[in-house]
Amino acid sequence: MSDYNWPNLCEMFFQQAESNKDKPFLWQKKGKEFVAISWAEAAASVTILASHLRELGIVEGDRVVIISESRPEWCISDLAIMAAGAISVPAYTTNTTRDHLHILENSGAKAAILSTKALGKHFLPAAHQSDALQIVIAMENQDISQNINAQVYDWQEILSKGAVDSDAIRNYVKNISGKQTACLIYTSGTGGAPKGVMLHHNSIMHNCVGASEITDLLTINHHRFLSFLPLSHAYEHSAGQFFPIFLGAEIYYAQSLDKLATNFIETRPTIMTVVPRLFEMLRLKITRGIESEGGLKKTLFKRALKLGEKRHYGTQNIFNRIENIFLDILVRKKVKEKFGGKIEALISGGAPLNPDVGMFFWALGMPLLQGYGQTESAPVISAQLPGQVSVGTVGPPLRNTSVKIAEDGEILIQGDLVMQGYWHNDDATKAVLVDGWLHTGDVGHIDDNGHINITDRKKDIIVLDKGDNVSPQRIEGILTLEPEIAQAMIYGEAKPHLVALLVPDPDWLKEWALKHDKEGSTIGALHQDEDLKKALSSVVSRVNSGLSNLEKIRRFTLAWEGFSIENTQMTPTLKIRRHIISAEYNEDLERLYKK
Repeated sequence: MSDYNWPNLCEMFFQQAESNKDKPFLWQKKGKEFVAISWAEAAASVTILASHLRELGIVEGDRVVIISESRPEWCISDLAIMAAGAISVPAYTTNTTRDHLHILENSGAKAAILSTKALGKHFLPAAHQSDALQIVIAMENQDISQNINAQVYDWQEILSKGAVDSDAIRNYVKNISGKQTACLIYTSGTGGAPKGVMLHHNSIMHNCVGASEITDLLTINHHRFLSFLPLSHAYEHSAGQFFPIFLGAEIYYAQSLDKLATNFIETRPTIMTVVPRLFEMLRLKITRGIESEGGLKKTLFKRALKLGEKRHYGTQNIFNRIENIFLDILVRKKVKEKFGGKIEALISGGAPLNPDVGMFFWALGMPLLQGYGQTESAPVISAQLPGQVSVGTVGPPLRNTSVKIAEDGEILIQGDLVMQGYWHNDDATKAVLVDGWLHTGDVGHIDDNGHINITDRKKDIIVLDKGDNVSPQRIEGILTLEPEIAQAMIYGEAKPHLVALLVPDPDWLKEWALKHDKEGSTIGALHQDEDLKKALSSVVSRVNSGLSNLEKIRRFTLAWEGFSIENTQMTPTLKIRRHIISAEYNEDLERLYKK
Protein backbone atom coordinates (compact mmCIF):
# COMPACT_ATOMS: atom_id res chain seq x y z
CA MET A 1 0.00 0.00 0.00
CA SER A 2 1.22 3.50 -0.86
CA ASP A 3 0.97 6.66 1.23
CA TYR A 4 -2.56 6.99 -0.17
CA ASN A 5 -5.65 4.83 0.36
CA TRP A 6 -4.95 2.94 -2.86
CA PRO A 7 -1.70 1.95 -4.63
CA ASN A 8 -2.78 3.49 -7.97
CA LEU A 9 -5.68 5.12 -9.80
CA CYS A 10 -6.99 1.90 -11.37
CA GLU A 11 -7.10 0.01 -8.09
CA MET A 12 -8.89 3.01 -6.57
CA PHE A 13 -11.54 2.72 -9.29
CA PHE A 14 -11.97 -1.05 -9.02
CA GLN A 15 -12.32 -0.95 -5.23
CA GLN A 16 -14.84 1.88 -5.44
CA ALA A 17 -16.75 -0.11 -8.06
CA GLU A 18 -16.83 -3.14 -5.74
CA SER A 19 -18.18 -0.95 -2.93
CA ASN A 20 -20.80 0.85 -5.05
CA LYS A 21 -21.71 -1.98 -7.47
CA ASP A 22 -25.15 -1.22 -8.96
CA LYS A 23 -25.26 2.42 -7.92
CA PRO A 24 -25.22 4.95 -10.81
CA PHE A 25 -21.80 6.23 -11.81
CA LEU A 26 -21.62 7.81 -15.29
CA TRP A 27 -24.58 9.76 -16.71
CA GLN A 28 -25.08 10.83 -20.33
CA LYS A 29 -28.01 12.61 -22.00
CA LYS A 30 -29.75 10.27 -24.43
CA GLY A 31 -32.87 11.61 -26.02
CA LYS A 32 -34.80 13.64 -23.46
CA GLU A 33 -33.20 12.33 -20.29
CA PHE A 34 -29.92 11.34 -18.66
CA VAL A 35 -29.16 7.62 -18.57
CA ALA A 36 -26.69 6.04 -16.11
CA ILE A 37 -23.99 3.38 -16.31
CA SER A 38 -23.48 1.71 -12.94
CA TRP A 39 -20.14 1.25 -11.23
CA ALA A 40 -20.29 -2.50 -11.88
CA GLU A 41 -21.04 -2.01 -15.58
CA ALA A 42 -18.20 0.48 -15.93
CA ALA A 43 -15.77 -1.87 -14.14
CA ALA A 44 -16.75 -4.74 -16.44
CA SER A 45 -16.18 -2.57 -19.53
CA VAL A 46 -12.81 -1.35 -18.25
CA THR A 47 -11.67 -4.93 -17.62
CA ILE A 48 -12.81 -6.15 -21.05
CA LEU A 49 -11.21 -3.26 -22.93
CA ALA A 50 -7.96 -3.55 -20.96
CA SER A 51 -7.71 -7.28 -21.65
CA HIS A 52 -8.29 -6.78 -25.38
CA LEU A 53 -5.72 -4.00 -25.56
CA ARG A 54 -3.27 -6.52 -24.11
CA GLU A 55 -4.38 -9.16 -26.63
CA LEU A 56 -3.89 -6.67 -29.49
CA GLY A 57 -0.26 -6.23 -28.46
CA ILE A 58 -0.37 -3.22 -26.17
CA VAL A 59 2.33 -3.65 -23.54
CA GLU A 60 3.41 -1.71 -20.47
CA GLY A 61 4.53 1.79 -21.38
CA ASP A 62 2.86 1.95 -24.80
CA ARG A 63 0.97 5.16 -25.52
CA VAL A 64 -2.72 5.15 -26.49
CA VAL A 65 -4.42 8.35 -27.68
CA ILE A 66 -8.05 9.19 -26.82
CA ILE A 67 -9.92 11.37 -29.33
CA SER A 68 -13.40 11.80 -27.92
CA GLU A 69 -15.84 14.30 -26.53
CA SER A 70 -16.65 13.95 -22.83
CA ARG A 71 -18.83 10.86 -22.39
CA PRO A 72 -18.84 7.62 -20.33
CA GLU A 73 -16.66 5.86 -22.92
CA TRP A 74 -13.93 8.49 -22.36
CA CYS A 75 -13.62 7.54 -18.70
CA ILE A 76 -13.77 3.81 -19.49
CA SER A 77 -11.07 4.19 -22.16
CA ASP A 78 -8.78 6.17 -19.87
CA LEU A 79 -9.04 3.62 -17.06
CA ALA A 80 -8.68 0.64 -19.41
CA ILE A 81 -5.52 2.03 -20.99
CA MET A 82 -3.95 2.46 -17.55
CA ALA A 83 -5.22 -0.95 -16.39
CA ALA A 84 -3.46 -2.51 -19.38
CA GLY A 85 -0.22 -0.86 -18.21
CA ALA A 86 -0.19 1.62 -21.07
CA ILE A 87 -0.04 5.42 -20.92
CA SER A 88 -3.19 7.38 -21.70
CA VAL A 89 -2.71 10.32 -24.10
CA PRO A 90 -5.79 12.59 -24.16
CA ALA A 91 -6.26 14.76 -27.27
CA TYR A 92 -8.46 17.84 -27.57
CA THR A 93 -11.51 17.49 -29.79
CA THR A 94 -10.62 20.90 -31.23
CA ASN A 95 -7.23 19.74 -32.49
CA THR A 96 -6.36 20.37 -36.11
CA THR A 97 -4.77 17.67 -38.25
CA ARG A 98 -1.43 19.32 -37.55
CA ASP A 99 -2.07 19.17 -33.78
CA HIS A 100 -2.99 15.48 -33.94
CA LEU A 101 0.08 14.69 -36.03
CA HIS A 102 2.32 16.47 -33.52
CA ILE A 103 0.89 14.37 -30.66
CA LEU A 104 1.07 11.10 -32.64
CA GLU A 105 4.65 11.72 -33.72
CA ASN A 106 5.87 13.13 -30.42
CA SER A 107 4.27 10.43 -28.24
CA GLY A 108 4.89 7.58 -30.68
CA ALA A 109 1.37 6.34 -29.92
CA LYS A 110 0.80 2.71 -30.88
CA ALA A 111 -3.00 2.85 -30.63
CA ALA A 112 -5.87 5.32 -30.60
CA ILE A 113 -9.50 5.28 -29.48
CA LEU A 114 -11.74 7.45 -31.66
CA SER A 115 -15.34 8.35 -30.84
CA THR A 116 -17.15 9.83 -33.85
CA LYS A 117 -16.83 10.25 -37.59
CA ALA A 118 -16.86 14.03 -37.11
CA LEU A 119 -13.76 13.90 -34.88
CA GLY A 120 -12.09 11.65 -37.41
CA LYS A 121 -12.14 14.50 -39.94
CA HIS A 122 -8.94 15.98 -38.52
CA PHE A 123 -7.55 12.90 -36.79
CA LEU A 124 -7.61 10.39 -39.65
CA PRO A 125 -5.38 12.41 -42.03
CA ALA A 126 -2.86 12.63 -39.19
CA ALA A 127 -3.22 8.92 -38.42
CA HIS A 128 -2.56 8.15 -42.09
CA GLN A 129 0.82 9.90 -41.80
CA SER A 130 1.84 8.19 -38.55
CA ASP A 131 4.36 5.38 -38.78
CA ALA A 132 3.91 4.22 -35.17
CA LEU A 133 0.10 3.95 -35.07
CA GLN A 134 -1.01 0.34 -35.50
CA ILE A 135 -4.45 0.11 -33.88
CA VAL A 136 -7.59 2.27 -33.93
CA ILE A 137 -10.67 1.39 -31.89
CA ALA A 138 -13.80 3.17 -33.13
CA MET A 139 -16.47 3.82 -30.49
CA GLU A 140 -19.17 4.31 -33.11
CA ASN A 141 -19.67 2.28 -36.26
CA GLN A 142 -17.69 4.07 -38.98
CA ASP A 143 -15.96 2.91 -42.13
CA ILE A 144 -12.48 4.33 -41.65
CA SER A 145 -10.29 1.35 -42.56
CA GLN A 146 -9.65 2.76 -46.05
CA ASN A 147 -8.35 6.05 -44.64
CA ILE A 148 -5.50 4.80 -42.45
CA ASN A 149 -2.79 2.15 -42.41
CA ALA A 150 -3.67 0.93 -38.90
CA GLN A 151 -5.94 -2.01 -38.08
CA VAL A 152 -9.46 -0.84 -37.13
CA TYR A 153 -11.59 -2.50 -34.41
CA ASP A 154 -15.16 -1.85 -33.33
CA TRP A 155 -15.80 -0.79 -29.72
CA GLN A 156 -19.08 -2.69 -29.38
CA GLU A 157 -17.65 -5.87 -30.83
CA ILE A 158 -14.77 -5.77 -28.37
CA LEU A 159 -17.08 -5.28 -25.38
CA SER A 160 -19.46 -8.01 -26.57
CA LYS A 161 -16.63 -10.58 -26.54
CA GLY A 162 -16.02 -10.26 -22.83
CA ALA A 163 -12.68 -10.21 -21.04
CA VAL A 164 -9.90 -12.43 -22.33
CA ASP A 165 -8.57 -12.93 -18.79
CA SER A 166 -10.16 -10.66 -16.20
CA ASP A 167 -8.16 -12.17 -13.32
CA ALA A 168 -4.90 -11.30 -15.07
CA ILE A 169 -5.98 -7.67 -15.42
CA ARG A 170 -7.08 -7.39 -11.78
CA ASN A 171 -3.88 -9.00 -10.52
CA TYR A 172 -1.78 -6.72 -12.69
CA VAL A 173 -3.65 -3.59 -11.54
CA LYS A 174 -3.04 -4.39 -7.87
CA ASN A 175 0.70 -4.26 -8.49
CA ILE A 176 0.92 -1.07 -10.57
CA SER A 177 3.33 1.29 -8.86
CA GLY A 178 2.13 4.74 -7.87
CA LYS A 179 5.22 6.09 -9.61
CA GLN A 180 4.32 4.47 -12.94
CA THR A 181 3.38 6.99 -15.65
CA ALA A 182 -0.41 7.10 -15.90
CA CYS A 183 -0.95 9.68 -18.60
CA LEU A 184 0.78 12.00 -21.00
CA ILE A 185 -1.16 15.25 -21.11
CA TYR A 186 -0.20 17.84 -23.67
CA THR A 187 -0.19 21.49 -22.63
CA SER A 188 -2.78 23.68 -24.35
CA GLY A 189 -0.17 25.67 -26.24
CA THR A 190 -0.72 29.20 -24.90
CA GLY A 191 2.92 30.03 -25.56
CA GLY A 192 4.00 27.70 -28.37
CA ALA A 193 4.08 24.04 -29.37
CA PRO A 194 2.32 21.74 -26.85
CA LYS A 195 4.62 19.67 -24.62
CA GLY A 196 3.74 16.23 -23.28
CA VAL A 197 3.56 16.32 -19.48
CA MET A 198 4.22 12.95 -17.82
CA LEU A 199 2.05 12.43 -14.74
CA HIS A 200 2.28 9.32 -12.57
CA HIS A 201 -0.56 7.76 -10.57
CA ASN A 202 0.54 9.36 -7.30
CA SER A 203 0.59 12.87 -8.76
CA ILE A 204 -3.14 12.67 -9.52
CA MET A 205 -3.82 10.81 -6.26
CA HIS A 206 -2.06 13.65 -4.44
CA ASN A 207 -4.52 16.09 -6.04
CA CYS A 208 -7.50 13.97 -4.99
CA VAL A 209 -6.36 13.73 -1.37
CA GLY A 210 -5.69 17.47 -1.28
CA ALA A 211 -9.06 18.34 -2.83
CA SER A 212 -10.85 16.20 -0.26
CA GLU A 213 -10.17 18.98 2.24
CA ILE A 214 -12.86 20.92 0.36
CA THR A 215 -15.50 18.19 0.43
CA ASP A 216 -14.73 17.43 4.08
CA LEU A 217 -16.04 20.90 4.90
CA LEU A 218 -19.26 20.61 2.86
CA THR A 219 -22.62 19.63 4.33
CA ILE A 220 -23.39 16.55 2.23
CA ASN A 221 -21.47 13.31 1.69
CA HIS A 222 -22.72 12.03 -1.68
CA HIS A 223 -21.83 14.28 -4.59
CA ARG A 224 -22.95 14.76 -8.16
CA PHE A 225 -20.39 16.32 -10.51
CA LEU A 226 -21.38 18.06 -13.74
CA SER A 227 -18.45 17.60 -16.12
CA PHE A 228 -18.28 20.45 -18.62
CA LEU A 229 -14.61 21.15 -19.37
CA PRO A 230 -12.70 18.92 -21.83
CA LEU A 231 -11.35 15.78 -20.18
CA SER A 232 -8.21 16.16 -22.25
CA HIS A 233 -7.30 19.07 -19.96
CA ALA A 234 -5.44 18.13 -16.77
CA TYR A 235 -7.88 20.17 -14.65
CA GLU A 236 -10.99 18.23 -15.66
CA HIS A 237 -9.05 14.97 -15.93
CA SER A 238 -8.07 15.13 -12.25
CA ALA A 239 -10.82 17.23 -10.65
CA GLY A 240 -13.74 16.22 -12.88
CA GLN A 241 -12.97 12.51 -13.33
CA PHE A 242 -10.56 11.03 -10.79
CA PHE A 243 -11.68 13.15 -7.84
CA PRO A 244 -15.31 11.95 -8.24
CA ILE A 245 -13.98 8.37 -8.42
CA PHE A 246 -11.96 9.05 -5.25
CA LEU A 247 -15.19 10.18 -3.54
CA GLY A 248 -17.40 7.45 -5.01
CA ALA A 249 -19.50 10.20 -6.61
CA GLU A 250 -21.66 10.37 -9.74
CA ILE A 251 -20.51 12.14 -12.92
CA TYR A 252 -22.93 13.79 -15.34
CA TYR A 253 -21.55 14.84 -18.71
CA ALA A 254 -22.83 18.24 -19.84
CA GLN A 255 -23.97 18.44 -23.45
CA SER A 256 -22.54 21.79 -24.54
CA LEU A 257 -22.12 25.42 -23.52
CA ASP A 258 -25.46 26.28 -25.14
CA LYS A 259 -27.26 23.62 -23.10
CA LEU A 260 -25.34 24.14 -19.85
CA ALA A 261 -28.13 26.17 -18.21
CA THR A 262 -30.62 23.38 -18.92
CA ASN A 263 -28.16 20.71 -17.75
CA PHE A 264 -27.78 22.51 -14.41
CA ILE A 265 -31.52 22.20 -13.80
CA GLU A 266 -31.67 18.58 -15.03
CA THR A 267 -28.72 17.21 -13.06
CA ARG A 268 -28.76 19.40 -9.93
CA PRO A 269 -25.00 19.00 -9.34
CA THR A 270 -23.34 19.55 -5.97
CA ILE A 271 -19.85 20.27 -7.37
CA MET A 272 -18.56 21.58 -10.67
CA THR A 273 -15.13 22.61 -11.93
CA VAL A 274 -15.20 25.63 -14.22
CA VAL A 275 -12.91 28.25 -15.77
CA PRO A 276 -13.02 32.02 -15.10
CA ARG A 277 -14.22 32.83 -18.61
CA LEU A 278 -17.45 30.94 -17.91
CA PHE A 279 -18.04 32.99 -14.75
CA GLU A 280 -17.40 36.18 -16.70
CA MET A 281 -20.00 35.15 -19.29
CA LEU A 282 -22.52 34.15 -16.61
CA ARG A 283 -22.01 37.41 -14.74
CA LEU A 284 -22.69 39.41 -17.90
CA LYS A 285 -25.75 37.31 -18.75
CA ILE A 286 -27.23 37.63 -15.24
CA THR A 287 -26.54 41.37 -15.11
CA ARG A 288 -28.08 42.02 -18.52
CA GLY A 289 -31.16 40.00 -17.60
CA ILE A 290 -31.69 42.06 -14.44
CA GLU A 291 -31.06 45.35 -16.28
CA SER A 292 -33.68 44.48 -18.90
CA GLU A 293 -36.29 43.65 -16.24
CA GLY A 294 -35.61 46.81 -14.23
CA GLY A 295 -37.98 47.97 -11.48
CA LEU A 296 -38.05 46.28 -8.09
CA LYS A 297 -36.07 43.23 -9.27
CA LYS A 298 -33.15 45.44 -10.31
CA THR A 299 -33.27 47.36 -7.02
CA LEU A 300 -33.29 44.16 -4.92
CA PHE A 301 -30.53 42.63 -7.01
CA LYS A 302 -28.21 45.60 -6.56
CA ARG A 303 -28.99 45.65 -2.86
CA ALA A 304 -28.15 41.93 -2.62
CA LEU A 305 -24.77 42.59 -4.26
CA LYS A 306 -23.95 45.47 -1.90
CA LEU A 307 -25.01 43.72 1.29
CA GLY A 308 -23.57 40.40 0.16
CA GLU A 309 -20.17 42.03 -0.10
CA LYS A 310 -20.54 43.55 3.39
CA ARG A 311 -21.51 40.13 4.77
CA HIS A 312 -18.48 38.53 3.13
CA TYR A 313 -16.11 41.04 4.71
CA GLY A 314 -17.90 40.97 8.08
CA THR A 315 -18.86 44.66 8.00
CA GLN A 316 -22.66 44.32 8.13
CA ASN A 317 -24.66 45.73 11.03
CA ILE A 318 -27.77 44.29 12.67
CA PHE A 319 -30.08 45.94 10.13
CA ASN A 320 -28.00 44.58 7.24
CA ARG A 321 -28.25 41.07 8.72
CA ILE A 322 -32.04 41.26 8.84
CA GLU A 323 -32.20 42.66 5.30
CA ASN A 324 -29.87 39.92 4.07
CA ILE A 325 -32.24 37.24 5.38
CA PHE A 326 -34.98 38.58 3.10
CA LEU A 327 -32.56 39.00 0.18
CA ASP A 328 -31.51 35.35 0.57
CA ILE A 329 -35.12 34.38 -0.16
CA LEU A 330 -36.04 37.03 -2.72
CA VAL A 331 -32.82 37.13 -4.76
CA ARG A 332 -30.09 34.64 -3.89
CA LYS A 333 -32.32 31.56 -3.77
CA LYS A 334 -33.50 32.27 -7.33
CA VAL A 335 -29.91 32.61 -8.55
CA LYS A 336 -28.99 29.28 -6.93
CA GLU A 337 -31.97 27.60 -8.57
CA LYS A 338 -30.51 28.50 -11.97
CA PHE A 339 -27.56 26.28 -11.01
CA GLY A 340 -29.84 23.42 -9.96
CA GLY A 341 -30.32 24.50 -6.36
CA LYS A 342 -27.86 21.97 -4.86
CA ILE A 343 -24.45 23.49 -5.68
CA GLU A 344 -22.11 23.36 -2.70
CA ALA A 345 -18.90 24.28 -4.54
CA LEU A 346 -18.09 25.88 -7.87
CA ILE A 347 -14.33 25.53 -8.25
CA SER A 348 -12.65 27.95 -10.63
CA GLY A 349 -9.27 27.11 -12.10
CA GLY A 350 -7.22 27.11 -15.28
CA ALA A 351 -6.68 30.89 -15.30
CA PRO A 352 -6.83 33.85 -12.89
CA LEU A 353 -10.29 34.86 -11.68
CA ASN A 354 -10.93 38.60 -11.59
CA PRO A 355 -11.65 39.52 -7.94
CA ASP A 356 -14.69 41.59 -8.98
CA VAL A 357 -16.19 38.56 -10.73
CA GLY A 358 -15.48 36.40 -7.70
CA MET A 359 -17.13 38.89 -5.34
CA PHE A 360 -20.16 39.15 -7.63
CA PHE A 361 -20.95 35.45 -7.13
CA TRP A 362 -20.07 35.42 -3.44
CA ALA A 363 -22.40 38.37 -2.89
CA LEU A 364 -25.16 36.35 -4.55
CA GLY A 365 -24.56 33.46 -2.18
CA MET A 366 -22.83 31.19 -4.70
CA PRO A 367 -20.05 29.01 -3.16
CA LEU A 368 -17.28 30.00 -5.57
CA LEU A 369 -13.82 28.66 -4.70
CA GLN A 370 -10.71 29.59 -6.66
CA GLY A 371 -7.95 27.08 -7.25
CA TYR A 372 -4.51 27.42 -8.77
CA GLY A 373 -2.24 25.09 -10.67
CA GLN A 374 -0.88 23.98 -14.01
CA THR A 375 -0.63 20.80 -16.06
CA GLU A 376 2.86 20.15 -14.65
CA SER A 377 1.36 19.79 -11.14
CA ALA A 378 -1.43 17.34 -12.06
CA PRO A 379 -2.73 20.21 -12.02
CA VAL A 380 -3.88 21.62 -8.63
CA ILE A 381 -1.37 23.36 -6.33
CA SER A 382 -3.74 25.24 -4.02
CA ALA A 383 -7.44 25.90 -3.49
CA GLN A 384 -9.67 28.06 -1.35
CA LEU A 385 -11.57 26.19 1.36
CA PRO A 386 -15.25 26.66 2.25
CA GLY A 387 -15.63 29.20 5.03
CA GLN A 388 -12.03 30.37 4.62
CA VAL A 389 -12.23 32.31 1.37
CA SER A 390 -10.21 35.48 0.91
CA VAL A 391 -11.19 37.01 -2.42
CA GLY A 392 -8.10 37.74 -4.49
CA THR A 393 -6.07 34.77 -3.22
CA VAL A 394 -5.99 31.19 -4.50
CA GLY A 395 -6.08 29.61 -1.05
CA PRO A 396 -3.52 27.54 0.85
CA PRO A 397 -1.37 24.84 -0.80
CA LEU A 398 -2.81 21.33 -0.94
CA ARG A 399 -1.85 18.91 1.81
CA ASN A 400 1.77 17.66 1.56
CA THR A 401 2.70 20.36 -0.95
CA SER A 402 5.80 22.46 -0.31
CA VAL A 403 5.77 26.01 -1.68
CA LYS A 404 8.47 28.66 -1.62
CA ILE A 405 9.00 31.99 -3.36
CA ALA A 406 12.22 32.52 -5.35
CA GLU A 407 14.19 35.77 -5.16
CA ASP A 408 12.54 37.04 -8.35
CA GLY A 409 9.07 36.27 -6.97
CA GLU A 410 8.52 33.03 -8.90
CA ILE A 411 6.43 30.37 -7.14
CA LEU A 412 8.25 27.05 -6.70
CA ILE A 413 6.58 23.81 -5.59
CA GLN A 414 7.63 20.34 -4.49
CA GLY A 415 5.71 17.13 -3.75
CA ASP A 416 4.11 14.07 -5.34
CA LEU A 417 1.97 16.34 -7.53
CA VAL A 418 4.99 17.43 -9.59
CA MET A 419 5.30 15.87 -13.06
CA GLN A 420 7.99 13.39 -14.01
CA GLY A 421 9.06 15.67 -16.84
CA TYR A 422 8.24 16.54 -20.45
CA TRP A 423 8.08 13.59 -22.82
CA HIS A 424 11.28 13.35 -24.89
CA ASN A 425 12.25 16.93 -24.03
CA ASP A 426 15.11 16.94 -21.54
CA ASP A 427 16.05 20.59 -22.13
CA ALA A 428 12.54 21.84 -21.33
CA THR A 429 12.37 19.53 -18.30
CA LYS A 430 15.68 20.80 -16.89
CA ALA A 431 14.48 24.38 -17.33
CA VAL A 432 11.50 23.94 -14.97
CA LEU A 433 12.58 21.08 -12.66
CA VAL A 434 15.56 22.22 -10.63
CA ASP A 435 16.72 20.30 -7.54
CA GLY A 436 13.29 18.71 -7.18
CA TRP A 437 11.42 22.04 -7.33
CA LEU A 438 8.95 22.86 -10.10
CA HIS A 439 9.44 26.41 -11.34
CA THR A 440 5.84 27.37 -12.13
CA GLY A 441 6.54 30.47 -14.17
CA ASP A 442 4.00 32.31 -11.99
CA VAL A 443 4.87 35.29 -9.82
CA GLY A 444 3.30 35.83 -6.42
CA HIS A 445 3.65 35.74 -2.65
CA ILE A 446 2.27 33.93 0.40
CA ASP A 447 0.23 36.09 2.80
CA ASP A 448 0.09 35.94 6.60
CA ASN A 449 -2.72 33.35 6.44
CA GLY A 450 -0.60 31.00 4.32
CA HIS A 451 -2.66 31.71 1.19
CA ILE A 452 -0.98 32.06 -2.20
CA ASN A 453 -1.45 35.37 -4.03
CA ILE A 454 -0.74 35.31 -7.79
CA THR A 455 0.62 38.50 -9.33
CA ASP A 456 1.07 37.32 -12.90
CA ARG A 457 2.36 34.71 -15.26
CA LYS A 458 6.11 35.28 -15.40
CA LYS A 459 6.40 34.74 -19.13
CA ASP A 460 3.30 36.88 -19.80
CA ILE A 461 4.65 39.91 -17.97
CA ILE A 462 5.25 42.76 -20.39
CA VAL A 463 8.57 44.53 -19.96
CA LEU A 464 8.39 48.05 -21.38
CA ASP A 465 11.36 49.72 -23.08
CA LYS A 466 12.47 51.40 -19.82
CA GLY A 467 12.46 48.06 -17.96
CA ASP A 468 9.14 48.52 -16.15
CA ASN A 469 7.06 45.34 -15.64
CA VAL A 470 3.33 45.34 -16.35
CA SER A 471 0.74 42.59 -15.80
CA PRO A 472 -1.39 42.20 -18.96
CA GLN A 473 -3.86 39.75 -17.41
CA ARG A 474 -4.92 42.24 -14.75
CA ILE A 475 -5.65 44.96 -17.31
CA GLU A 476 -7.42 42.53 -19.65
CA GLY A 477 -9.60 41.39 -16.75
CA ILE A 478 -10.60 44.97 -15.95
CA LEU A 479 -11.36 45.73 -19.61
CA THR A 480 -13.63 42.72 -20.03
CA LEU A 481 -15.68 43.71 -16.99
CA GLU A 482 -16.99 46.58 -19.12
CA PRO A 483 -20.28 45.62 -20.86
CA GLU A 484 -19.04 46.98 -24.20
CA ILE A 485 -15.94 44.74 -24.34
CA ALA A 486 -16.09 40.95 -24.72
CA GLN A 487 -12.37 40.18 -25.07
CA ALA A 488 -9.06 42.00 -24.90
CA MET A 489 -5.34 41.45 -25.35
CA ILE A 490 -2.69 43.87 -24.09
CA TYR A 491 0.46 44.38 -26.21
CA GLY A 492 3.66 46.30 -25.58
CA GLU A 493 6.77 44.17 -25.04
CA ALA A 494 9.86 46.46 -25.32
CA LYS A 495 7.60 49.36 -26.28
CA PRO A 496 7.26 52.81 -24.65
CA HIS A 497 3.66 52.17 -23.59
CA LEU A 498 0.79 49.71 -23.80
CA VAL A 499 -1.78 49.31 -26.56
CA ALA A 500 -4.75 46.95 -26.76
CA LEU A 501 -6.58 44.71 -29.18
CA LEU A 502 -10.30 44.75 -28.37
CA VAL A 503 -13.26 42.58 -29.34
CA PRO A 504 -16.57 44.45 -28.84
CA ASP A 505 -19.34 42.58 -27.05
CA PRO A 506 -21.64 41.11 -29.77
CA ASP A 507 -24.91 42.12 -28.07
CA TRP A 508 -23.67 45.64 -27.38
CA LEU A 509 -22.36 45.87 -30.96
CA LYS A 510 -25.77 44.94 -32.37
CA GLU A 511 -27.44 47.69 -30.35
CA TRP A 512 -24.78 50.21 -31.37
CA ALA A 513 -25.06 49.26 -35.06
CA LEU A 514 -28.85 49.62 -34.96
CA LYS A 515 -28.59 53.12 -33.49
CA HIS A 516 -26.04 54.15 -36.12
CA ASP A 517 -27.88 52.75 -39.17
CA LYS A 518 -25.35 49.93 -39.55
CA GLU A 519 -27.69 47.10 -38.66
CA GLY A 520 -26.39 43.62 -39.48
CA SER A 521 -22.75 44.69 -39.70
CA THR A 522 -20.23 42.17 -38.37
CA ILE A 523 -17.16 42.85 -36.24
CA GLY A 524 -15.08 42.29 -39.34
CA ALA A 525 -17.00 44.90 -41.31
CA LEU A 526 -16.72 47.44 -38.50
CA HIS A 527 -13.21 46.80 -37.22
CA GLN A 528 -11.90 50.01 -38.83
CA ASP A 529 -15.08 52.04 -38.26
CA GLU A 530 -14.10 55.40 -36.72
CA ASP A 531 -17.51 55.96 -35.09
CA LEU A 532 -17.25 52.61 -33.33
CA LYS A 533 -13.73 53.42 -32.17
CA LYS A 534 -14.94 56.73 -30.75
CA ALA A 535 -17.64 54.92 -28.79
CA LEU A 536 -15.10 52.50 -27.35
CA SER A 537 -12.59 55.28 -26.63
CA SER A 538 -14.82 56.48 -23.82
CA VAL A 539 -14.81 52.95 -22.38
CA VAL A 540 -11.02 52.77 -22.50
CA SER A 541 -10.80 56.21 -20.86
CA ARG A 542 -13.11 54.97 -18.11
CA VAL A 543 -10.82 51.99 -17.50
CA ASN A 544 -7.67 54.13 -17.67
CA SER A 545 -8.98 56.35 -14.89
CA GLY A 546 -8.45 53.47 -12.47
CA LEU A 547 -5.03 52.39 -13.77
CA SER A 548 -1.52 53.60 -13.00
CA ASN A 549 0.38 55.56 -15.65
CA LEU A 550 2.35 52.47 -16.66
CA GLU A 551 -0.85 50.42 -17.07
CA LYS A 552 -2.81 52.97 -19.09
CA ILE A 553 -3.80 51.97 -22.62
CA ARG A 554 -2.58 54.71 -24.96
CA ARG A 555 -4.17 53.41 -28.15
CA PHE A 556 -6.22 50.45 -29.29
CA THR A 557 -7.37 48.68 -32.40
CA LEU A 558 -10.26 46.30 -33.01
CA ALA A 559 -10.11 42.64 -33.95
CA TRP A 560 -11.99 41.58 -37.09
CA GLU A 561 -13.38 38.54 -35.29
CA GLY A 562 -13.65 37.25 -31.74
CA PHE A 563 -10.97 35.08 -30.17
CA SER A 564 -12.22 31.50 -30.27
CA ILE A 565 -11.19 27.87 -30.07
CA GLU A 566 -12.17 27.44 -33.72
CA ASN A 567 -9.75 30.09 -35.00
CA THR A 568 -7.05 28.71 -32.62
CA GLN A 569 -6.80 32.03 -30.76
CA MET A 570 -8.10 30.45 -27.55
CA THR A 571 -7.28 27.19 -25.80
CA PRO A 572 -10.07 24.65 -25.14
CA THR A 573 -10.26 26.07 -21.60
CA LEU A 574 -10.85 29.58 -23.01
CA LYS A 575 -7.45 31.16 -22.37
CA ILE A 576 -6.10 33.45 -25.08
CA ARG A 577 -3.10 32.29 -27.12
CA ARG A 578 -1.03 35.47 -27.09
CA HIS A 579 1.58 34.32 -29.59
CA ILE A 580 -1.04 33.41 -32.19
CA ILE A 581 -3.11 36.58 -31.72
CA SER A 582 0.00 38.79 -31.73
CA ALA A 583 1.15 37.23 -35.00
CA GLU A 584 -2.29 37.55 -36.59
CA TYR A 585 -2.70 41.23 -35.69
CA ASN A 586 0.97 42.24 -35.72
CA GLU A 587 0.63 44.90 -38.44
CA ASP A 588 -2.40 46.54 -36.81
CA LEU A 589 -0.75 46.56 -33.38
CA GLU A 590 2.60 47.86 -34.62
CA ARG A 591 0.81 50.60 -36.58
CA LEU A 592 -0.50 51.99 -33.29
CA TYR A 593 3.06 52.99 -32.37
CA LYS A 594 3.58 54.93 -35.61
CA LYS A 595 0.69 57.35 -35.18
